[in-house]
Amino acid sequence: ARAIIRAAIAVKEREGDTVEVEIMIPLVALRQELKFQREIVERAVAEEIGDSGIDVKIGTMIELPRAALTADEIAEEADFFSFGTNDLTQTGIGISRDDAENGFLAQYVIDHVLEQNPFESIDIDGVGQLVEIGVDKGRSTKPKLKTGVCGEHGGDPASIEFFNRVGLDYVSCSPFRVPIARFAAAKAVLDQR
Repeated sequence: ARAIIRAAIAVKEREGDTVEVEIMIPLVALRQELKFQREIVERAVAEEIGDSGIDVKIGTMIELPRAALTADEIAEEADFFSFGTNDLTQTGIGISRDDAENGFLAQYVIDHVLEQNPFESIDIDGVGQLVEIGVDKGRSTKPKLKTGVCGEHGGDPASIEFFNRVGLDYVSCSPFRVPIARFAAAKAVLDQR
């Protein structure tokens, strides 16, 4: 947190621009867990920020099924949610990505146990429902809660269409997938209209 604030202040002093600062606390399962971590971050921010005028948002990555199912409680302590769908897929389906992709997952797709690799395109019926529940519950507490997704699914057109339908505000993906993600996001918005 200190390093992030110091960097934001340096950018403002050097270039005169104010950057948006969002600090994300990962792997939260409980509201109280986020509350304690938020307090630590807020203390560090308060000590560093001075009168710089930089606004800091503190949120969490929703990566665990329990966090999605109790998102209404977790939202009490969060300024935003980012759904970490790679980890949410691992924890929601109960498989290690490395073990699955280096072992049985290809056979699961060949045998139609799974129609596609759930780490490449969101498992709408399972993991996708956790995302949708998390968005709905989070916004039941904070109607304007910013929500997004981070990970491989953020660059998959079918996943992006689903994320748009459930009301996510943004997708984030690796740089080489950005052109596909932009096109898919624009298409999803046009299709929805």
